[in-house]
Amino acid sequence: MAKLPSSWPASVSIVEVGPRDGLQNEARLWSLCEKQQLVEKLLGCGLKTIEVGAFVHPDRVPQMANSDALIAALRETLPENDFSKLSALVPNKRGLDRALASGIKKIAIFTAADDAFNHANIGMTVSESLELYKPVVKSALSHGLLVRGYISAAFVTPQDRRRVAPKKLSDVTQALITMGVHEVSIGDTTGNAVASQVEETLSELLIKVPANTLAMHFHDTDGFALANTVIALQAGITTFDSSVGGLGGCPYAPGAAGNLATEKLITMLDRMSIKTAVNTKLVDQVAHWVKSM
Repeated sequence: MAKLPSSWPASVSIVEVGPRDGLQNEARLWSLCEKQQLVEKLLGCGLKTIEVGAFVHPDRVPQMANSDALIAALRETLPENDFSKLSALVPNKRGLDRALASGIKKIAIFTAADDAFNHANIGMTVSESLELYKPVVKSALSHGLLVRGYISAAFVTPQDRRRVAPKKLSDVTQALITMGVHEVSIGDTTGNAVASQVEETLSELLIKVPANTLAMHFHDTDGFALANTVIALQAGITTFDSSVGGLGGCPYAPGAAGNLATEKLITMLDRMSIKTAVNTKLVDQVAHWVKSM
């Protein structure tokens, strides 16, 4: 195994996923106005990347049904510098067409490290999804879009809580990078991963891919998300996904709780003297607002 470095990074980038991954599992449907308010509040905190929606079928994810309208409204009201910070999830060629029409500059595609979960989530095996995405990514890059990749169920399988083999995760990660994805977000979908598992997985993964191509996406089901973040920091990872107020969960991972809360992540990093460019006090205020909705 590769030896993990022990020094802390000077700064960390935060990818705010509350308006998409956070809201998608909420029972109450948020209105277009409420979502727009949330995005604008998050931008005011200093966050540089915010995932605001998903160009998926509304029957699959009803909470994302107004993503086109939301992005259109944000494009109308935000200065270009802020609009360029927004991203959206794209499941296929049709979703890419909608993304291009919206004017958004960043998209994300999504697969998994486990076939059973991937089939439940998007109706195909991991290999089938990777083949589907090849022309999507190629087309997106030709239009000047920045493409991110998500790998769900990277540590523990949601269906039977089996350990995911690091080699399987490594193979999928390398396939996405080969396609042209600039960054791969490694997701603990169940929120059951522990620090030793994260360390072992990253030790194997970093033999094959550089740390600056990876981000970590921890859910907090068992309360281990911050501990897992520390392990990833020691491994040299400097990009982390989080969701304001801890919003989140996954409809295809029973029992999985929300994402690592942005306010908790920022507070820890601030106390470790790791810069994020995000205002801790303002994030706390947005979290309180979200929890009051």
